[in-house]
Amino acid sequence: MDLSPAPGASTAAEVAAAASVDPSLAPDASTAAEVAAAASVDPSLAPDASSSDKAEDERFALLMSIGEECIQTDELRLLLQNKEKPFPICYDGFEPSGRMHIAQGIVKTINVNKMIRAGCKVKIWIADWFAQLNNKMGGDLEKIQTVGRYMIEIWKAAGMNLDGVEFLWSSEEINKRADEYWTLVMDIARRNKVKRITRCCTIMGRADNEELTAAQIFYPCMQCADIFFLEADICQLGMDQRKVNMLAREYCDDIKRKHKPIILSHHMLPGFKEGQEKMSKSDPSSAIFMEDDEAQVNLKIKQAFCPSNIVEGNPCLEYIKYIVFPWFERFDVDRKEKNGGNKTFLSMDDLITDYASGALHPADVKPALAKAINEILKPVRDHFNTSKEAKNLLNTVKRSR
Repeated sequence: MDLSPAPGASTAAEVAAAASVDPSLAPDASTAAEVAAAASVDPSLAPDASSSDKAEDERFALLMSIGEECIQTDELRLLLQNKEKPFPICYDGFEPSGRMHIAQGIVKTINVNKMIRAGCKVKIWIADWFAQLNNKMGGDLEKIQTVGRYMIEIWKAAGMNLDGVEFLWSSEEINKRADEYWTLVMDIARRNKVKRITRCCTIMGRADNEELTAAQIFYPCMQCADIFFLEADICQLGMDQRKVNMLAREYCDDIKRKHKPIILSHHMLPGFKEGQEKMSKSDPSSAIFMEDDEAQVNLKIKQAFCPSNIVEGNPCLEYIKYIVFPWFERFDVDRKEKNGGNKTFLSMDDLITDYASGALHPADVKPALAKAINEILKPVRDHFNTSKEAKNLLNTVKRSR
């Protein structure tokens, strides 16, 4: 597997192909702005209608490739056609709460780079106050903010195109425009019953029948407000955040707002154990973490649930589909001739066909998956070994657990 930049990538298709191999190659939004500026000076530089339609189709396909669900696709089409919004705002957010698993580190990097390549501006909401409300890191805001800085270092090392990203700390931004923010939160709270709000509490990793603190009941109203506060056109979060995103769309109906935020929800990677629908930070063996060394990755994948011939609910195959293929556009299997010899899969469909038939065995899949994941994580490990600042952040986060 070769992560080196594709030489001479200049057309949109070539740039997209290069960036899918190495997410750091994704162009920033300023490139699109420069093209638009040039076209305004010299009309001959402006794309014709057919190329414009093609570009719109490519942007739409790129964004749709992120989401397991899009609400609504017709609204996404209209957004991309809106000349008054050349760079739609995509909102993502996270609670800084300890270790970062590979879905948060690598899948987010892949998705953010796709959004930037699709011509979007990405606002990542560092929800430090929310982590405090949810009693993460014992509610210690200083520790929470240290974890936030550590996570940014990981994305930097992983190849996220930070030129197209704006990191915003909730504590800072809310304090800057407190009158606007809290008025919005109060209006959302006033228009909803407690039962509707508690149904959203799964966004915090809490059951809707769990006994909650008053702070945790307030949390969904605030997260709903974030979407409007950040002027988001697209909410790009996991399927586990769907309920509060739908609350935001319902709020638009309440206030007779025409343009609703589009919900683009990505797939949630399962844990490595049988029946584990979601990775768990409290169970280190259930997932690969961004700071895991090569031996830990190898062991976790070796012990992972991976039944022969079974595709559905197979976490190893999901890692290949949602991490390895988007990153490398291939999956290389090294094996002895008597076991079928080496093989390179260029599509997930081909891999599934071989796996379901038994032509591809778990003993083939696991070492190949471990090799690919270790290659993806190597720049992150190198960064935390060579950067004094990054190393100090990691050590502080480890002591804070």
